[in-house]
Parts: sequence; structure tokens; C-alpha cells
Amino acid sequence: MIGGLGGEKTRWKAEAERLAIVYHNLTGDVLISAGIISYAGAFTSTYRGELSSGWVKNCGEREIPNSGAFSLERVLGNPVLIRNWSMFGLPNDNFSIENGIINQYTRRWPLFIDPQGQANRWIKNMEKENKIIVKKFTDGTYLKHLESGIRMGTPVMMENIGEETDPAIEPLLQKQIMIKGKSMTIKIGDSIIEYAKEFKFYMTTKLRNPHYLPEVSTKVTLINFMITYEGLSDQLLGIVVNEEKPEMQMQKEQLVIESAQNKNKLQEIED
Repeated sequence: MIGGLGGEKTRWKAEAERLAIVYHNLTGDVLISAGIISYAGAFTSTYRGELSSGWVKNCGEREIPNSGAFSLERVLGNPVLIRNWSMFGLPNDNFSIENGIINQYTRRWPLFIDPQGQANRWIKNMEKENKIIVKKFTDGTYLKHLESGIRMGTPVMMENIGEETDPAIEPLLQKQIMIKGKSMTIKIGDSIIEYAKEFKFYMTTKLRNPHYLPEVSTKVTLINFMITYEGLSDQLLGIVVNEEKPEMQMQKEQLVIESAQNKNKLQEIED
């Protein structure tokens, strides 16, 4: 056993040294990460980069420890989870991965600016096993389905949102959850219903440049999913390879799945 774990000693020693550096820089890195998640979701990758660079400089001036070159993926990204997101259709560029991380950690419900429908497809694939309910505000029965999702803990996605949301979902956006003993309830419309803590709520809009009033943007986390040049290049390459050499594309997908499974297994063993 000692012989078999010899290689792990080297890796764990290197990991311990890396973690010591991460621990020292934690304060500034998490502070900047919180700023990105809270305020930067609606912006382009260029503007997010400028924001984080300014915050890194401010941390340096105030002697707050940080890693110097900020990356949300490095600070909060889980490689196994990101690999799984890619399998569900999240584009593999840095901007899209950042959006996935913002969606994962935000405390407000996400509203995706999604003219190309990428976030819509990704969420549907990711929540397919959980039997996601997809509705529009124009559907007459959407409130009944929303209430059912809240009660059962089933994810719900409202698509094709305009620049205003329905006042009926105001308590949900503001998370006006009442706790009595071990049970949680929320009032939707005229009904007071049980609230399952597993419930997730997503919203997407196809508007390219929506102007949300402060009343809306303070209740949701806006996430800009407009396609980037890097993301488009990656997707076009995938389409070309799929057409020209489908067996190579299948091999790539298989390798992605195997890599994700191996990383999951390694994580389990380390834990």
C-alpha cells in the first residue's frame, strides 16, 4: 500500500503547498468574487475584466491579501462540476464558465440575457432529470405549475421574459419565505403554499439589450449570456468536426465523460 501510494505523496505535498498560498490570499479573492457575483453578471467579459482588475488594485492599495491576477473560475470553480456543465451544453469558454459559477452561487434568482438560447438549452439539459417545468408569463396556467414546482421542489423556468415581470411572482423574487417550526411557506397570489428548499427558479429573456428598472434588477441576478467570440469559435469548430469527422466528435465526447467520471472518483477518494 505504501509503495502504491508513493506517487500520491508527491501530489499531496504539492497540493498542500498550493493550498497554503490559496489560504493566505483568501480574503481578497473571496471579496472580489462576491463583487463579481453580486454586480458584474449583466456585463460583458471585457468590462468584468476591467472591474476585477480595478478591485485587485484597490485590495493591493489597502494591503488586503489577494492572488494578484483574479480568476473567478480559479477561486470558486469546481473542475468536476464545470466538466458536467459542459456535458449538459454549457459553452467551454471562460465567460460562459463564469456565468455558470455566478448562477451557482448567487442568492437571488437568475435572469439570463439569452438571445441565442444557450442558457435556455443548458438549464433544460441540466435540470432534465429533475423534470424541470418550462412556462411563459403568457401561459394562463403558469401560476398553478409554479405553485406545484414550489411545493414539490421541482425546478421552474420562465422563458421569453420581457422588461417587466408579473407582479404575482413578487413574493418569490423577494424570497418572502415564512418559517414555522420545521416547515417553510410562501404566499403566491392568494394561496399560501409549502416551500420546498430544493426548489430552483430560472428566468430567460431573448431581448438583446433589455433595460430593466432598478425594481427588477435589485430582486434578480442578471446574467449576460450573449455569445462571445471565443464561445462561437469553439461551437463552430465542434459543428465542423461533427460534420467532417463524426467518429472524432464521438471520441471527444466519450473522453469528456470519462474525464469527468475519473475526477469525480478522485474527489470522492480524497474526501
